[in-house]
Amino acid sequence: MRVNLRKFIIFFGCFILLWVVVSYSSSYVPVYKSRNSITELEVEIDRLQNRMQSQLSDTYDLLQKVKKHLKKTEEKITESKESAWNEIDIIQSIRQPLLPILVIACDRVTVKRCLDNLIKFRPNKDTFPIIVSQDCGHNETYQVIKSYTDNDPSITVVRQPDLSEIPLPRQKVKFKGYYKIARHYRFALNHVFVKMDYEAVIIVEDDLDISPDFFEYFLGTYPLLFKDPSIWCISAWNDNGKKELIDHSRPELLHRTDFFPGLGWLLKKDTWLQLEPKWPEAFFDDWLRNPENTDGRACIRPEISRTYSFGKVGVSKGLFFDMHLRYMQLNVEFVEFTKLNLTYLIKDTYDKNLTSLVYSLPEMSAEDVMSGSGKESAVRVSYSTAKTYQRAAKKLGLMDDFRSGIPRTAYRGIVSCFIKNRRVYLAPSYTWTKYDPNWG
Repeated sequence: MRVNLRKFIIFFGCFILLWVVVSYSSSYVPVYKSRNSITELEVEIDRLQNRMQSQLSDTYDLLQKVKKHLKKTEEKITESKESAWNEIDIIQSIRQPLLPILVIACDRVTVKRCLDNLIKFRPNKDTFPIIVSQDCGHNETYQVIKSYTDNDPSITVVRQPDLSEIPLPRQKVKFKGYYKIARHYRFALNHVFVKMDYEAVIIVEDDLDISPDFFEYFLGTYPLLFKDPSIWCISAWNDNGKKELIDHSRPELLHRTDFFPGLGWLLKKDTWLQLEPKWPEAFFDDWLRNPENTDGRACIRPEISRTYSFGKVGVSKGLFFDMHLRYMQLNVEFVEFTKLNLTYLIKDTYDKNLTSLVYSLPEMSAEDVMSGSGKESAVRVSYSTAKTYQRAAKKLGLMDDFRSGIPRTAYRGIVSCFIKNRRVYLAPSYTWTKYDPNWG
């Protein structure tokens, strides 16, 4: 009770004091001695008013800046949250990937061989569903495919609806097969990415055998598409994959290449959405070998191919098969790519290491390489023009053609092979900056 009374007395005393001060202030009127003093007062009031308005304006500007800063901070926080969620989605898609197999089929009943191998080596139906896209309307081939889809719900088939003839000028009629293939690929990839909404797909054709570690290869390399934006595709094929040109002791070895290999390749949805609007009417594989169409990005390819083509009869009339494809080596040793550190393939690391290695090697002629002279474990064979490249490539047994000025398997102008137990790099003798589209 004493405490409350003391508080009341203090409060009442403060109230009386405040009342006296306010009353005195309100009753006080300053007395000025002259008109000049009043004028000075008015000037002072105007000055104070202008000063107050200026301060208010500054305060308003400061308030607007604070609001903008708060808005930007909020946007950054939102972006950070979205980025974090995107990273989580990416990590989950890498750890638990869904990689459908798209089989491009037409009128080969031997698609059975392709499907049998896919089923034989497929480690998981849920991770690797199989989608067969058939062109040509060939009923016998369709019945072969249907015998699989009827018995396995993880295998489906879709038929290309547009079987019309493509009007072509007389000089291009002989290439109509290539026009139909490009049309079919466009339909099939749109079906997988747009209609079925898959984020990535492994593309094979109906005349391909696969290695025992085919699926493991793509599972292990798939994360590279997320880690390195300079990589746009993963291929299972080595264009110079003949047995006398590869290191059989290094089945785990992978390379970067500026030359699109195809023949079993992995593609992401966002890349397809970039390619689709400008997709060519024919020769899509060579179109993909033009750096302008792939934004100068690279592919990954193996030292030893993970696919083998048994399709002698096709649009090339068997010529390419007899000259090259029949001699390619299919890998037989299982490599656990998902357990390997593949960061050496990241662009900055790979470019630096490759350049410093190649140009530190002793130089040798192609003739000396083939004769087996010298004891060096790795050498460089130089070229300066398209003709000197082709001359050396033929001598070494490499494919010597160009697409958009790019030699097969080349990366930054360098072609790697393995001959007579020695790593050989066919490399430009000049400082490489870009490919010359006039070559070839």
